[in-house]
Amino acid sequence: QGRYESVESLYIEALKISQEILGEKHSSIATNLSNLALLYIDQGRYEAAESLCIEALEMTRELVGKKHLSVAISLNNLAGLYDHQGRYEAAEPLYIEALEIRKELFGVNHPDVATSLNSLAGFYDKQGRYEVAELLYIEALEIRKELLEEKHPDVVTSLSNLAELYADQGRYETAEPLCIEALEMRKELLGTKHPDVARSLNNLAGLYVEQGRYEVAEPLYIESLEVSREVLGEKHPDVALILWNFGILRCKQ
Repeated sequence: QGRYESVESLYIEALKISQEILGEKHSSIATNLSNLALLYIDQGRYEAAESLCIEALEMTRELVGKKHLSVAISLNNLAGLYDHQGRYEAAEPLYIEALEIRKELFGVNHPDVATSLNSLAGFYDKQGRYEVAELLYIEALEIRKELLEEKHPDVVTSLSNLAELYADQGRYETAEPLCIEALEMRKELLGTKHPDVARSLNNLAGLYVEQGRYEVAEPLYIESLEVSREVLGEKHPDVALILWNFGILRCKQ
């Protein structure tokens, strides 16, 4: 909901209670630190987030060893922070280490491995390294389709990510059916009034704008905006993003 101040006070309170009851080093403390760090990342408070991510990672390694799912999650969180900052050289080895830990723990065919593959693919996608990103996105999608239900939120995420990759490359004909499939699947899973449905509508509209298909894009932006305002309120980053995209469309018309 974007109610960051309320979230922060609750996370801090939870952290203090945990420290008082469990001491300074405990897996629950590391989880609380990570949650607070992720909040700060969402707010762009990267310096505050980095110290918490590092503390959580070091504590987790000390408590459970280097080859543990909790360590992979902490590595991924820190990598995501560096990714947001554009510190790609620092982020890449952390993403790769997290992936290797998950493969070692679960084998190559596991939902957690697909999660790591997806994160690494997104990292490469952002840098324009499309060929390697595509291979990783496809691998993640295939694992998810094989192991999860045919209509599962993680499958939808993989479809959406792959569609965005193709759109970034100008491969619109390949991207469009994936965008539509992801939108229809989200509506079926979540109903029509859900933030993820609004995001899918926004993504599909953006694809049509890139193709100059403005008349098709406009009603999708309107629907996306209506859903976001209804479920998230007026003062939310998603609403601002859709308004921005809609404004670009109006300028082009």
